[in-house]
Amino acid sequence: MKLLHLDSSILGDHSASRQLSNSVVQAWKAVETDGQVTYRDLAKDALGHFSAATLAAGGTPGEARDAAQQAEVDNNEAILQEFLDSDVVVIGAPMYNFTLPTQLKAWIDRISVAGRTFAYDENGPKGLCGGKKVIIVSTSGGLHEGQPSGVGHEGYLKLLFGFIGITDLEFVFAHGLAYGDEPRANAMTAAKKQITETLFAAA
Repeated sequence: MKLLHLDSSILGDHSASRQLSNSVVQAWKAVETDGQVTYRDLAKDALGHFSAATLAAGGTPGEARDAAQQAEVDNNEAILQEFLDSDVVVIGAPMYNFTLPTQLKAWIDRISVAGRTFAYDENGPKGLCGGKKVIIVSTSGGLHEGQPSGVGHEGYLKLLFGFIGITDLEFVFAHGLAYGDEPRANAMTAAKKQITETLFAAA
């Protein structure tokens, strides 16, 4: 089994999503003792924004690409292949201004590729990534779980991963972290309990 672990928080060691995503990975490793983990820190090693240059590099025949274009294509292919090779994906996804960190969105733009992760036929779109499990660690200062204010975050991630065929999608929520020390501690404790007691209970 292969697990891909992604962090996107800009807060480093102070990040709640980083603490919890690491806890998810450790819980998985306790069950999958021979499992392999690949890690990407999308904040520390940020990808460039999806751009016209990105599209031009991909659309240029290999023999005609310059060095910068080839580097762009190679990097994007490596990111996509990491995702395709994974059985489980763990994503630390804090909420910034009602949506995802731009660093995480840049990764999503690299794995949303027609013909590789989704396709269209006479019946419309179909996802090509069924069989994977995705675990989203969702953290925020406010309370957004299941609320309209979560549409650009929780709702978007559900839509995106569903579109590429992933139906085994689970959230670990730690919201209300800015409401004070006690609410923060309670939210973190509840999230850690979910991770250790129920997240891989059926495995």
